[in-house]
Amino acid sequence: MRTLLLANNWLGWQVARWFTERGDDVVGLVIHPPERRKYGEEIRESLNLPPERVFDGSQLQRPEVVRGVASLRPEIGVSVLFGYILRPEFIGMFPRGIINLHPSYLPYNRGTHPNVWSIVEGTPAGATLHYLDHGVDTGDIIAQRQIAVEAVDTGESLYRKLERLCLDLFRETWPLLLTGRATRQPQPTSGTCHRAKDLERIEEIDLDRKYTARDLLNVLRARTFPPYAGAFFRDGERKVYVRVQLLTGEITEREGNESRIRD
Repeated sequence: MRTLLLANNWLGWQVARWFTERGDDVVGLVIHPPERRKYGEEIRESLNLPPERVFDGSQLQRPEVVRGVASLRPEIGVSVLFGYILRPEFIGMFPRGIINLHPSYLPYNRGTHPNVWSIVEGTPAGATLHYLDHGVDTGDIIAQRQIAVEAVDTGESLYRKLERLCLDLFRETWPLLLTGRATRQPQPTSGTCHRAKDLERIEEIDLDRKYTARDLLNVLRARTFPPYAGAFFRDGERKVYVRVQLLTGEITEREGNESRIRD
């Protein structure tokens, strides 16, 4: 199937590598501009496409770019952590639509930072492969899988789990799509959605506010994702950033007031 890949980040790179290993017919690539690009060169090298088949995702509204994509005659688009909204007329160019690999258990946590919100709001976490439509992560669901959020998870550890889960789900489902055996179910209209600016309402810790221990800890661990700054409180004019380390184990011995933990 003639495929256009729209990809960013490690997960996009892994999908690109897998396509190459399988010998899939990837006719074109859309990546982020340099200032927003992650693993962009690795993605390009994996597919090894000529420059005229590689497009800047921030320029997809330009008529000449749309014509360039259309000239490749793609049958299906595959979006992996692609950070630009696609217009209905662009999606309409693909006879078999555009599918999106999203690191959340839809309809929960549409939009950005699903790893954060599954911890903060206690919503289900997982991976979903779905069709794109006019909304944000609202299209029909092809396949999905849920994963547990553990008490020791941080924003970083959960994100890494979701990356691997997404990759496994895509590898399992793509062959079904190629052979017409994949399912398609309308997505529930309920659920949750977040935008990047929503982090602003949780990441500043008010030292004079009352929190439950659970709520405060959930914010701190959800925003622990080095090298990103994360949650903070103010000390005068300064911001003081907070990261947490979470361990599990058994207390093995006590020396004075100190305890040792065995994993």
